[in-house]
Amino acid sequence: MFDAALELQGAVFGLLAADETLTTALGGQKLHDLAPARTAYPYVTFGPLSTHDWSTDTEVGSEHFFTINVWSGARGRREVLLLMERVDAVLGTTLPALAGHALVSLRREGSEVRFNEDLAAYHGLMRFRALTEPV
Repeated sequence: MFDAALELQGAVFGLLAADETLTTALGGQKLHDLAPARTAYPYVTFGPLSTHDWSTDTEVGSEHFFTINVWSGARGRREVLLLMERVDAVLGTTLPALAGHALVSLRREGSEVRFNEDLAAYHGLMRFRALTEPV
C-alpha cells in the first residue's frame, strides 16, 4: 500500500515536470517534496498524503488522498490560479503509469487559495483522490 503511494507521488511529479508550459511558468523545474529554504516563487510542493485500504472481498486496492501546493509571491491571485489551472489540466488528461500498480482513477476533489501573511505569498491547495490496485 505504501509503495503505491510512493510510486504515485513520483509519477505525479514526473508528469508535472514533463509539462513545458508548467515548468516555463514556474521558471524551471521547481517541483519539490519539501522546498529548500528561500526558494524563489513561484513553485509547487507535494503536501499531505493519506493512504487507506480500499480492498473488497475479492480485490486488493488502496485509496490515496494528496495535496499539491502552489506558491506564488505575486500581487493578487492571478498567478497562483493560472498555475493551479495548469496542474489540473496536466493531471486531468493523463493517468501516470505506476510501477507494480494500476492507477484506477485520479481526480481533483477540491481546491482553495489563501493568502499566507507570514510568507507574504498566495498558497493554492489542490486536493486529489487516487485509487490504485496491485498488478
